[in-house]
Amino acid sequence: MTTRWLTPEEQRAWRAYLAASQLLEDAVDRQLQREAGMPHLFYSVLAHLSEAAGRRLRMTDLAERLKITRSRLTYAVTRLERDGLVRREDCPGDGRGSLAVLTDEGAATLERTAPGHVATVRTALFDRLTPEQVRQLEEICAGVARGLQGDDAGGTPEGVPWRRRSSPCPPPPPR
Repeated sequence: MTTRWLTPEEQRAWRAYLAASQLLEDAVDRQLQREAGMPHLFYSVLAHLSEAAGRRLRMTDLAERLKITRSRLTYAVTRLERDGLVRREDCPGDGRGSLAVLTDEGAATLERTAPGHVATVRTALFDRLTPEQVRQLEEICAGVARGLQGDDAGGTPEGVPWRRRSSPCPPPPPR
C-alpha cells in the first residue's frame, strides 16, 4: 500500500484547521467556565435538551446529536443532575431506555449563559468571516460530517460509537 502524503497545501490547511478548532474550543470553554462554571460539553447538553420536545431526549439520541460516546454522556448528565440542571427519567414503554430532561433550573442557567456564549462564538468565529465564507464553512463541515458518519453512502460505520439504533420513546406528556 502506498501512502498518500498530504500535499504542502493540504498540510497547511490541516494545521490551520487544527489550530483554529483548538483555539475556538478553548475560547468557548474558558467563557463557559468563567460565566457558568461548566465546560462546553455540559452547556451543549443543556442547549440540545432545551431545543427538544418537552425539553427531554432519550440518552442514546442525545449522545448521537452531541457526537459523543454514551459513557461520556452519562458522566456529563450525572454531573448536571447533581447540580439540579438535568434529571433522568425512565423511558415509558422501554425498561432499558432513559431520558435526560432539562429542569427549570437548567433552563434558567442556559438562559443566563447563552448571551455570553453567543458573543464569544460570534467574536471568535463569525465576525472574522464574510457571509460567503460562513456559507462555505457550513458546506465544508456538513460534507465532512456526512462522510465520517457514513451518511454519504447511507450506512453506519462501525467506528462511530454513538450510532446505535434503539426504539423511540413515546412522545412526552404535555407540560
